[in-house]
Amino acid sequence: MTMPPHPAAQSGKAGETPARRSFLEVLLIFLRLGLTSFGGPVAHIGYFREEFVMRRHWLDEKGYADLVALGQFLPGPASSQVGFALGVLRGGLPGGAAAWLGFTLPSALVMLLAAYGVDALTVGTGAGMVHGLKLVAVAVVAQAVWGMANSLCPDRPRTTLAILATVALLVLPSAFTQLGVLLAGAAVGLLLYRTEPAPGTDNVLPFRVPQTAALLALALFPVLLIGLPLLAATTGSHAAATAEAFYRAGSLVFGGGHVVLPLLERAMVPTGWISADGFLAGYGIAQAVPGPLFTFAAFLGAAQLLWPNGVLGSLLALVAVFLPGILLMYGMLPFWNTLRRRPAARAALTGVNAAVVGILLAALFDPIWISTVRNPVDFAIALLAFAALVLWRIPVWLVVVVTAVAGLLSTMAASGL
Repeated sequence: MTMPPHPAAQSGKAGETPARRSFLEVLLIFLRLGLTSFGGPVAHIGYFREEFVMRRHWLDEKGYADLVALGQFLPGPASSQVGFALGVLRGGLPGGAAAWLGFTLPSALVMLLAAYGVDALTVGTGAGMVHGLKLVAVAVVAQAVWGMANSLCPDRPRTTLAILATVALLVLPSAFTQLGVLLAGAAVGLLLYRTEPAPGTDNVLPFRVPQTAALLALALFPVLLIGLPLLAATTGSHAAATAEAFYRAGSLVFGGGHVVLPLLERAMVPTGWISADGFLAGYGIAQAVPGPLFTFAAFLGAAQLLWPNGVLGSLLALVAVFLPGILLMYGMLPFWNTLRRRPAARAALTGVNAAVVGILLAALFDPIWISTVRNPVDFAIALLAFAALVLWRIPVWLVVVVTAVAGLLSTMAASGL
């Protein structure tokens, strides 16, 4: 059974297609999310679920889980790819661009300013507010795990698979383990769930992506991956070298934003483009801002010692690091409905979705819980935020504001202020 469309999902003129939806509508929704979505990619997935599945009903739980699974399988920043796909679902390619811009712009601007020495978010009152916002992320991820587990792990085999996935990732935390867990989930699904009924026609996600444009995006991905190094080597241009380094990093990352850090460090620090201290300082600031961690690229592009740096270098690095994941996601969307309706693919996705619940549960503990909940007061604040979201259905924005203030007061009390 699918949920009835939310009135917000029916806005617009009669017969209006998602491709004609307002660019501004999508931009403003994702701009708000970009300003308030603390906690990293797993928390972002929780925020998106609350906004677009539970509140706006742009798609149902199963369709959203399948979209998250696709983002997990593709290289690149999974939460940004899911956000881009949600924008495409609502408004075609312009909607996807609006979703990416709105979600990325707030943290990118902060990181650009940080490159010029603005780091107030890491000290004093700013640090206290950020701690409260990280406690919101604990509640949001816990809510996502709770809701998705009820929907995607309804029987003993899938619950067991989710638990084993969690254990594997906690014992052997790495991007390779995450990929292995997803592949194992697919294998279990193929063994146990080939007889699952096919989704109805009302479960089709209406992506308006021309196949020609999708194939072009898929073809452009390897062309740039091979062509940018050749361009940098033949021209000696540092601009080309910058684009190549960040594009390569964005192309080879599975497992979220933190995995991109060693790739960027090897590209930037040994070459002398940025100092080791500068790199680590930027990374510390990146932990304190909302939105995707990939916006660390905006800091590195601006702070590098060679031209292009500043605003131009920031923009070049930012686009280059996000572009591979966006190309792959856009290229896959028109084929996704057909693929997910095939019996083998459906069975594999059934197992993968259970594994995704395990991935979320593992991430709830590490890094979100262990880096945020430092004392009993933190636990109490996070627990109340979780209850506010799950039991009392208080709007997320209000929970964010109240918890941020609570985090600030808790930090001030602990500091004796």
